[in-house]
Amino acid sequence: MIKDKQIFLRKLCFISILWLCSRTIICVAMLLIAPALPIASTGHVPEFGWDAFYGWDSVWYHRIITVGYEYVNDGRQYSVAFFPLFPLVVKAVMSLGLSFRVAATLVNNFAFLGALIVFYFWVEEQQGYQTAKWGTTFLAWCPLSLYGTVIYTEGLFLLLSTLALRSFGKRQHLQAGIWGALSTATRSPGLALIPAFLFVAFKERRGIKAYLCAGSVSVGILLFSLYCYLKFDDAIAFIHVQRGWRYSTGFAWKGWRDMLMQVISGSHGGNTWYPSIIQTPYHLVLFALIVLSLYLLWRFSKSLSTQTIELSLFTLLLLEWLIAGSAFINITIVFGGLYLLWRYRSKIPLYGTIYALFSYVLILNTGLVLSVERYAYGITPLSYGMGLLLVGYPRWRTALIPFLAIVMAHLSIRFAQRLWVA
Repeated sequence: MIKDKQIFLRKLCFISILWLCSRTIICVAMLLIAPALPIASTGHVPEFGWDAFYGWDSVWYHRIITVGYEYVNDGRQYSVAFFPLFPLVVKAVMSLGLSFRVAATLVNNFAFLGALIVFYFWVEEQQGYQTAKWGTTFLAWCPLSLYGTVIYTEGLFLLLSTLALRSFGKRQHLQAGIWGALSTATRSPGLALIPAFLFVAFKERRGIKAYLCAGSVSVGILLFSLYCYLKFDDAIAFIHVQRGWRYSTGFAWKGWRDMLMQVISGSHGGNTWYPSIIQTPYHLVLFALIVLSLYLLWRFSKSLSTQTIELSLFTLLLLEWLIAGSAFINITIVFGGLYLLWRYRSKIPLYGTIYALFSYVLILNTGLVLSVERYAYGITPLSYGMGLLLVGYPRWRTALIPFLAIVMAHLSIRFAQRLWVA
């Protein structure tokens, strides 16, 4: 019994160190490096303080807490687009005497730590220690984990959705329903839990409790819908208000084409959301050489030393990111995630795979490419698949973590400068 407790504590210590080290990189980049750099094109001057974590969507959550929800069906942007659970939790923490910036930052960071812990034990129960270790490492060090530290809902949503998935896998249907309902009260992609639970309930003949669990997931968004009806006489105001952010729905073919061209040839079709650090007229040649080098590295990996593979992979990844910028990261996360789901479909739990696929249906049909990579990061079965991949290629993973850390620091600086990240 004592030995089991010691093992459990060691695992918690490992996860906490992952969380602390990755958050330290973000804080150093935002609080120390960003203020020392020249002023960005936004004109915003980063300062050492809690304000560094406050930007973009953070403003909307602050407004919800201070003045309440607002909405008029006139095609403009209003706070009703943002779901209520995160502001409610932050407001509860603010009752302790903390400011919004402090309370919201603490809520997201500790929720993210909780998400890492739940994710680790969920994966370990299914696939063992190594997959859990590397899947959690990726979840913590992925550049978009920045949003588990700044004032956004990523930490809370990751925690609640992973709790729902783990509980459903253990046939704890009441708990899964509760966590699922809280997920849909946090962000709309939580709705993807419903078809996942329904499909598995039918396939595995789990009985009425599993079906009730699936139905109860919708309670969070239904309560928000009821609130919108009573306050604004529009039960789906949170959908109608999306016109303020987008003018179309469906798959954004042009946006993804522009992003792909940014990766391959450096051309961005006039879209400036995908900045690269190095601009070169020889982009296409460099891209072809990088792809060829990656293939040769994989083809002859058995005859190369571990150090050669690690250094070569790190160099190639870094070079591609420098010339292609955010577009390389975005396409890799979104479509690389789909590849992982397909490749490891027999190892990722069925309910996790179905949840991920329906999440993709939601996030790829918004009519935009902006923020899709951030929503994809919030699909924890993708990190599950990444853990399986890294276990299968042990000589590749050492090069990956420092590369992810560099990109994460860069995105953190951009956020502190109020430049677009995701």
